[in-house]
Amino acid sequence: VIRWPADQRLVQSLDYFPAFVDEPYLFGRIAALHSLSDLFAMNAAPHSALATVCMPRHHPRLQSRDLHRLMAGALKELNAARCTLVGGHTIEGPQMAAGFTVNGAAPPADLWHKSGARPGDVLILTKSLGTGIQLAGLMHDLSRGPWLDATLDSMLRSNGLARDAMAPLAPNACTDITGFGLLGHLHGMALGSGVGAEVRLSQVPLLPGTWELAQRGIAPGGTHRNLKSLIPHVRWNPSLPEEAKVILSDAQTSGGLLIAVAPER
Repeated sequence: VIRWPADQRLVQSLDYFPAFVDEPYLFGRIAALHSLSDLFAMNAAPHSALATVCMPRHHPRLQSRDLHRLMAGALKELNAARCTLVGGHTIEGPQMAAGFTVNGAAPPADLWHKSGARPGDVLILTKSLGTGIQLAGLMHDLSRGPWLDATLDSMLRSNGLARDAMAPLAPNACTDITGFGLLGHLHGMALGSGVGAEVRLSQVPLLPGTWELAQRGIAPGGTHRNLKSLIPHVRWNPSLPEEAKVILSDAQTSGGLLIAVAPER
């Protein structure tokens, strides 16, 4: 039972996905940060969370060990965000998966929204792209140590830092870059705001090794579905290579914030 201040708005979000790394502690941290990102994208202060966890069928002692490690990682990030874990539910299944229903609070006037971008706004992306391609590279045994280190470092960086940095700039619109990729989420922002948007590939930061993996045709299925769905909505520069289109559509896990802000700010 949550007592909510009368002058605040309740912001709720839910994320859930299968594990893509073998270490439960790391996966727990990333799953919690990924879930919290929606609150940060709306400038809401995290308040409380419920966990939903699927554990692989295994010996009870091994299940208990892995669940403890997963939740220890999640609690590290939830506690850092001052977000109280108030309960949850666990089931057995074919593979480890986890997600969190998160609650946040904000005065109505302080909330950021996906719509509201204005003509002339500049777009700020707070993390490099490429987590989907990098994790696909890991599955195909094509990843390299420094590439994976950079990818994990990026996914383990809280968007609360970006939210705090951007708050004084009074953004006109904000969203987090997750499963629909940069262009998919940008399309949603542009559509909701009644504007268009221009992206220059040379100004888009990429995780190390992302270009090399994309050139080898490495990308998750969700990335290819994103690219296909964008066909009616994007005018590509004719000289743009195919791997660039894939990267700009790459499905992200614990991606950065995309913020539209007036250039004078």
